[in-house]
Amino acid sequence: MIQSFIPPDRILMGPGPSNVHPRVLEALARPTIGHLDPAFVGMMDELKQLLQFAFRTQNESTLPISAPGSAGMEACFVNLVSPGDSVIVAQNGVFGGRMKENVERCGAAAIMVEDEWGRPVDPQKVEHALRVHPEASIVAFVHAETSTGARSDARTLCRIAGDHDCLSIVDAVTSLGGIELSVDDWGADAVYSGTQKCLSCAPGISPVTFSARAVDAISARGRKQSWFLDLELVMGYWGDGAQRTYHHTAPVNALYALHEALLILQEEGLENAWTRHQQQHEQLAAGLHDLGIELLVEPEWRLPQLNTVRIPAGVDDAAVRQQLLLEHGLEIGAGLGPLAGKVWRIGLMGHSCNEHNVRYCLDALRAVLN
Repeated sequence: MIQSFIPPDRILMGPGPSNVHPRVLEALARPTIGHLDPAFVGMMDELKQLLQFAFRTQNESTLPISAPGSAGMEACFVNLVSPGDSVIVAQNGVFGGRMKENVERCGAAAIMVEDEWGRPVDPQKVEHALRVHPEASIVAFVHAETSTGARSDARTLCRIAGDHDCLSIVDAVTSLGGIELSVDDWGADAVYSGTQKCLSCAPGISPVTFSARAVDAISARGRKQSWFLDLELVMGYWGDGAQRTYHHTAPVNALYALHEALLILQEEGLENAWTRHQQQHEQLAAGLHDLGIELLVEPEWRLPQLNTVRIPAGVDDAAVRQQLLLEHGLEIGAGLGPLAGKVWRIGLMGHSCNEHNVRYCLDALRAVLN
């Protein structure tokens, strides 16, 4: 007979999800009410304000998509990319490749600007691609590449896009809440993220924000490519005021959880959260160095919340990760693509980013490797 599922208690230090904050777990268990209930609509307005705080934006079109970060990515592309368009896609890891797939499935041409995995996107290459392809209308790139642990210079890339009269689409799935992300200051046009990383919320929701320029571009389009992810339809539900147009049944309890996670971030303060991630990263990096384990990314471009480390010679990748999980209850991530079998990805995200976890991870690695 199948019984209730009771998951094991793990320390989550992989590329996501991170451990969910106890306050967020409590929020998930609150009574479900209707998605058009006046009380819920009031919470929606607060949720938009909290997301604007987290993204550092005044964009009115800032909302949570009722699906994971991959749907947030697709929402940006299907709303802004039309058949026949040319899109500059910067790729320095797995998720730039997913951007390319989205562009092509929209019937547009993806003009690839490629950099070595573990390196940031080269702004000069993007600038060159825009000069060679003046027909391009969008520049897409990953701010924090989860597959490698590398941060790219989003401020500069957004500026270059704007200088060439292009919109920018930015993957901030791993950066929101972990490192500086300043949507309005940088002039980013469409940004998507996820709840399960540095926000330490349950997986399944994708915060997005669209600039006024992006909204104007969406309004001017004659062709729609999605119903569920159509920003104009979704904003009929997420717009201001008590009157909301029914679009879909929102994941009520998941949105309670996101509201609580963002409250926790607001209470800590964005800059304090960024500092905490950096300080714990530095402790982890020092401890890994003592174990003879090298980080993949150069210090200037390392993500404090996602540490990609080279697997020592002669060490069995999968065997170590399995032993960490089964004997120590500790999850770290494997490498992806050409880095598979060569690196581990150690996450320090949100609620999981604390001194106890850093010490525990280092002690567990030491025990297993010895």
